[in-house]
Amino acid sequence: MQFHQKQLENGLQIIAESKPAAQSAAVGFFVRTGARDEQQDVSGVSHFLEHMAFKGDEKYSAEDVNRIFDEVGASYNASTSEEVTFYYAAILPEYLDQTFDLLSRMMRPTLREDDFNMEKQVILEEIGMYEDMPGFAIYDATMSTHFSKHPLGQSILGSPESIQALQAKQMQTYHENRYGASNLILAASGNIDWDHLLDIAEQNCGSWNRGIPGRTRDEAQPQASQSWLPRPGMNQQHIMQMSPAPPATNDLRFAAEMVSIIVGDESSGRLYWDLVETGFAESAELSFNEYDGSGTWATYLCCAPELAHENLERVKKIYDEFNQQGPTQEEFEQARNKVSSRIVLSSERPMGRLVALGGNWLYRNEYRSVSDDLESLKKLSLEDVRELLNQYPLAQTTTVGLGPLEE
Repeated sequence: MQFHQKQLENGLQIIAESKPAAQSAAVGFFVRTGARDEQQDVSGVSHFLEHMAFKGDEKYSAEDVNRIFDEVGASYNASTSEEVTFYYAAILPEYLDQTFDLLSRMMRPTLREDDFNMEKQVILEEIGMYEDMPGFAIYDATMSTHFSKHPLGQSILGSPESIQALQAKQMQTYHENRYGASNLILAASGNIDWDHLLDIAEQNCGSWNRGIPGRTRDEAQPQASQSWLPRPGMNQQHIMQMSPAPPATNDLRFAAEMVSIIVGDESSGRLYWDLVETGFAESAELSFNEYDGSGTWATYLCCAPELAHENLERVKKIYDEFNQQGPTQEEFEQARNKVSSRIVLSSERPMGRLVALGGNWLYRNEYRSVSDDLESLKKLSLEDVRELLNQYPLAQTTTVGLGPLEE
């Protein structure tokens, strides 16, 4: 396995991890833009642009885009988050040229007015669909509350009002600024010929404008708050809580990943054994989420409304005890094994390595091999967890409830 890196004159960064023995390849564009980079008057435009990329350009129509991906047997998709828009395809190596031609054109869609107006209705339907999904609705509300007055609190989908008001010209301006070459990373993994990848990247992307890269990265300072969103027709109470955790560039993120498994794994964490296995809750999980400049501990609880209060007290007790005592050595080793397995199993697919490659370069401008990650895990100790908990203890800073309860 060999790592390669180069930057074109227009600022486009190209990275690849080549593995000639692999039977497939994966390629994708990571765009450093998402909900946090939007002004309020264009809220939701990053996600909207993800849809518009599949509408084609002067050469290819929307039907052509899907047809060509299907003809080469690609596994393809795109996603938008608070910070990244990601376009990718996993393919057989012999179809790299066709796939890359299509992906690069998707980075420069025509943004036709007719397509824009039609897709606006699709986005509005999507917003309505997700509002009916408790897990998504409570995540969106909790992010908005926890990151109040911080860019990370901005909704990925936007609101019905912001999407209705969005104009095609605003989207075009946003695309010109945020999709510039200096704000993109082209990543590839698997059976990739590096020199050939550079050639087709220069041919297809070398003339792109630089754009306007960068964003503010101030660490959020959330204040304690509670918010209850009554939904009388629901039978269960959904609760999400957030508190500060290490940002993406903090080395404590490795220990944070371990803690999230020890305490919050959906089938083996402390929350599971104390709340789910005992019948007090249907779900009880803790996750660690890292962002540019900030991070969160995110607790999710789903239970009968009448058990919500005492379950929150149970969570508090678990967190207080863990903050004071930390994990046992046995818990720590089990979590290390679980994380190690996830890293290795994911690395066996070029698509898994593509995500890891792009994420590390995007947030930390570094290459990390599978061996690097395993070595970092091997070096972790209970002292690292103690340092983490001293700086970022498990807490219930922000609480949002969705369900029958009004308070």
